Amino acid sequence: MKQILLITDGGSNVGESPVIAAAQAYAEGITVNVAGVIDDGTIGEYGSVEIAEIARAGGGISQIVTSRQLSRTVQMMTRQTVAGSIRQAVNQELRQLFGVDNVGSLPPPKRAEVVKVMEDMEETISLSVALLIDASASMKPKLHAVEEAIRDLTLSLQARTGKSQVSVFHFPGDSQHDYCVMDAGWTSNAAKIGSLFGRIRMRGTTPTGPALMQVVDFIGETCGKISKTELAEAPLQATRGDPNEVRSDYVV
Repeated sequence: MKQILLITDGGSNVGESPVIAAAQAYAEGITVNVAGVIDDGTIGEYGSVEIAEIARAGGGISQIVTSRQLSRTVQMMTRQTVAGSIRQAVNQELRQLFGVDNVGSLPPPKRAEVVKVMEDMEETISLSVALLIDASASMKPKLHAVEEAIRDLTLSLQARTGKSQVSVFHFPGDSQHDYCVMDAGWTSNAAKIGSLFGRIRMRGTTPTGPALMQVVDFIGETCGKISKTELAEAPLQATRGDPNEVRSDYVV
């Protein structure tokens, strides 16, 4: 499962629309979540709308948080997206195999078995999270909190049973044509996430859309393009003669 987690205070102002870029990511099997970070001030109405629209187009979730809440929010959004994607795939299989709309429509004993399989999948499915950090001038006071959130997320993913890896990018780059910079390639080792942003030169431009597309290309090159049905490649199996039959040894 592939995710981009964008951390920004909104207000893209260079290049293509980040909403269009997020939709392209989702079409290629990559979910886009967005954490909007505030400090003492507030994110303007334009920034708030943009953050919500990026996440909606990317099939993900968005939330406006303070710097102090960022670390917990990043972990929560990552796990919620995994759980939601698994639930969506399982419900699709249930409709095809048993003619029921969702897990809640199953009889209680069968429902419990499927829920247990879903919970196991949340911990065992492979997960790749690319963090895309807005390093425009307005984000400068928040970068320390961003670094802490990245380290905490990496540590939390290490505790999973399944393969987990994180990569880190920031934008804008060092020139007007350099939209995005990779700070760390795929890693599952929190110790390799050092002081990522110590030498960043803060800039006023915010090329969120082009930066998103650069990260989408990176994921495609390093992880391969995937379809939205990846989770259903090992579907629920059961004897069609009994619409209520779901055995606990079946793999979703």
